[in-house]
Amino acid sequence: MFAGGMALGATVASAQDTQDGAPAAPMQRIEVTGSRIPSLNTEGSSPVTTLSAKDIKIDGVRNAEDLMNNLPQVFASQGAAISNGASGTATVDLRGMGAQRTLVLVNGKRLPAGSVLSTAADLNQIPSQLIRRVDVLTGGAGAVYGSGAVAGVVNFILKDDFTGVELEANASGANHRQHNDEAAAVVAAKGYPLPGNRNFDGKRYDFSLLAGANFADNKGNATFFVSHRHTDALLQSQRDFSSCSLGASDPGFACSGSGTSIPRVGAFTPDASGNPRRYVSATDAYNFGPLNFFQRPSDEYNINSTLHYDISENARLYSEFNFHNNTTDAQIAPGGIFYGQQATIAYENPLLNAAWRTALGLTRPGQTVTVSVGKRNVEGGPRNNNISDMSFREVLGVKGTVGDWSYDVFGQFARVNHNDRSTGYFSTRLIGRALDVVPDANGNPVCRSFLNGSDPACVPYNLFKQGGVTQAALDYLSASGSTGGFTQQSVFGINIGSDLSRYGLKLPTAENGVGVSFGYEQRVEKLSYEPDYENQTGDLSGAGGASPAVAGSYNVKEAFGEVRIPLLDNMAFAKRLELNGSYRRSQYSTDAKTNTWGLGLDWQPVEALRVRGSAQRAVRAPNIFELYTGQSVVLAGPTDDPCEGSAPKATQAQCANTGLPAALYGQLTENSTNQYNGRTGGNPNVKPETADTYTVGLVIEPTRNLTITLDAFKLKIEDAIQSVNAQSVFTQCLTTGNPLYCGLIHRDQLGSLWLTTNGYVEAGTTNIGSQGTSGLDLGASYRMKLPHSYGGLDFTLNGTYLRSYTVENLPGTGSYDCAGLFGATCGTPAPKWRHKARLTWSSPYNFDMSVTWRYFDRVKNDMLDSNPQLAGELDTQRDDHLSSRSYLDLSGIYRFNRKLSLSLGINNLFDKDPPLASSSSVTGSYGNGNTFPQVYDSYGRFVYANLTYRF
Repeated sequence: MFAGGMALGATVASAQDTQDGAPAAPMQRIEVTGSRIPSLNTEGSSPVTTLSAKDIKIDGVRNAEDLMNNLPQVFASQGAAISNGASGTATVDLRGMGAQRTLVLVNGKRLPAGSVLSTAADLNQIPSQLIRRVDVLTGGAGAVYGSGAVAGVVNFILKDDFTGVELEANASGANHRQHNDEAAAVVAAKGYPLPGNRNFDGKRYDFSLLAGANFADNKGNATFFVSHRHTDALLQSQRDFSSCSLGASDPGFACSGSGTSIPRVGAFTPDASGNPRRYVSATDAYNFGPLNFFQRPSDEYNINSTLHYDISENARLYSEFNFHNNTTDAQIAPGGIFYGQQATIAYENPLLNAAWRTALGLTRPGQTVTVSVGKRNVEGGPRNNNISDMSFREVLGVKGTVGDWSYDVFGQFARVNHNDRSTGYFSTRLIGRALDVVPDANGNPVCRSFLNGSDPACVPYNLFKQGGVTQAALDYLSASGSTGGFTQQSVFGINIGSDLSRYGLKLPTAENGVGVSFGYEQRVEKLSYEPDYENQTGDLSGAGGASPAVAGSYNVKEAFGEVRIPLLDNMAFAKRLELNGSYRRSQYSTDAKTNTWGLGLDWQPVEALRVRGSAQRAVRAPNIFELYTGQSVVLAGPTDDPCEGSAPKATQAQCANTGLPAALYGQLTENSTNQYNGRTGGNPNVKPETADTYTVGLVIEPTRNLTITLDAFKLKIEDAIQSVNAQSVFTQCLTTGNPLYCGLIHRDQLGSLWLTTNGYVEAGTTNIGSQGTSGLDLGASYRMKLPHSYGGLDFTLNGTYLRSYTVENLPGTGSYDCAGLFGATCGTPAPKWRHKARLTWSSPYNFDMSVTWRYFDRVKNDMLDSNPQLAGELDTQRDDHLSSRSYLDLSGIYRFNRKLSLSLGINNLFDKDPPLASSSSVTGSYGNGNTFPQVYDSYGRFVYANLTYRF
């Protein structure tokens, strides 16, 4: 019914594709995502958006990550465009409530935690070539599927009954003309290199083989799939708008950078003669952007196999196995000694000349001075994190029918092994020794630790002349780190269901009987994260802080049930009226006990109109990370400290609220990177969070070929398990002096929140006040035949209006609304309107053509909001908003014959750049390259070709 392959209401396609693309016979029974009750129809009280294999081909995406990000109900999450802070996974976040609140299923069964770095499922485990369809339920389904389905469920239905052989080859990449005149002008003015036009970069290649056959007189089927995908790196230096880190400078942008740059000692840096001169941030700052990855390189292998065999007409034995291995590199600019490192320099240091001693105030032997120092390790190259995740998952079960009862009994085991290795770092432990330099008996510079024998390997690191770094010093300071670990999931479940008509459970006003489903599941989750010494102690300079080891497990036993009660059928103003309910009782080994329920009503007063609504109570218990991660000080603090510098933006009274002594006002060292410390970690005392979800919708079919859906949604999470927002805490303390907030701010002995690990803002896991969202989903589908046998046109629309996106950071302190905003507190853009519209021409000439319009509404900087929890002082009005974006995609498929087809397409046809903001406003985990590449098209025009051969 929904043309073009995109179902926009609570209905999924009732036919599946065969090998040659022709419709197969309708399925007799379909399990709808959101319910386990077998049904002859697929309508329900909660909205389900369905994407078919045809949609995937038209979109031109070759991974589940990009497929999901194209939906307006999905917010930015971990993915290939993240380098600094990458987990190596790709996750999906429905409604922006956090990826940990979206449950990902494959054929109705859970995926495990994707990594020891992220408890959310890794979409990289799901090859796009194998997807038959994707069901996205955004009405909440905690009672049906359990914890993790707070915001909704994404269910990937994979091909499991294939016959024949199918080969696919795909090549894609970016074709980009550098045309951002504003950014290019500031890059050129700074003297940085500008890239030329790119014909084909950021390339991706994949190859796959799908084979299957029936056996035992068609009682069984075995399907096998194998694929390899390679992705090239894309550097920020390859786009003009990301060739430097943009900074605030009215009336427009300017290139900024990091204060950790050329050798810097206090307020001085060496000139060409080795004498001190004043450090000038406008000219001496380091341009860290070009070496950062805009797209991480990766190599990925997938192996999937499915097998089913009908033991009898009442029992089918089935098995699913998948293996996945993904290796990727996350590269960022070189590390080194980050400015703010405290070093004690003695008058006797032989690396000093007279000018340096005078500049540092060293006037007599025996005198020392402690100053901030810094030096970017350009000699050693960029920092790199090589991440490898290997997973396997096995499901074994038997399902069938006994009389009128259906059943499914299964066991499932999944494990993800993780390894990563970080290189290009200095050892924080050794930096102090390499900077503490004294003369030996012959007056040569040596480390004090070398002279006294405490560290015979120490080599002096020379900050007092350009080119003073020796290879021996570099070798001494260089450090690397590694982490390992695994996540593991075991599930046993049984589910039975039936239509109870034969038992007389049918209302006289209804044609169908009461449907029921109930079952039991037992699940065990384990996680072990094992960082080495360097990572556990935070010894890697510039790695963001210490990474404590984490180990833990829990199990949960759950009983659940559903009921569907047809109330009225084929009566006046009630062609159909149906009530459904669900309930789940969960008992965790952590002593948490939760009750989850759902109610829904589906009313069809006339043929052309359906009214549906649901109410859901979801309860999510804390996961292993949220319970057991140790406390550590890392770069998770606020994004600005207006009390820094010789002319602070905040008043002395405001800074005093944050714990700054009056004597240090106007004396704080400025942080050029806008990165401050937060103390993070788990909390064994957090209690489960509860979420209430409400949906009310209309499905309107005024004509046979037109369907319109309208679904209003409201979701609110109480006692949300979340890290405290450090920026919000700092802003509230600064402006109000509220001790509830100010008690969470700890300045170090230097008055800073970044120079030492004693300065930080509390940002650990707790039950924050609340988090919620509301809005309206709009869907439309229209099909028409063209005259003169020219084929047909299919139109589909999927849009979301975001009415509110609220957060109450601490209980009882009031909330703020991030709908239509981005910035220091709200982070990733939350457009009030997003849509995806598609027009497809199905021609009679073995050729189909589609044009797709993707739209993102304008978003405003959160500092311009009137809410005092958000309001702040913008450094430049150029950061006041991110402009709206419209992207047009063009695709076509030509079928040479029943065996061979070719798909070609161009996404972002007009090569539009993403909207830009300065680095102080592009904050959060998903900001990169002066924009948000997990939200907007950031690589330029994207060209792809796919060749499929079946035999």
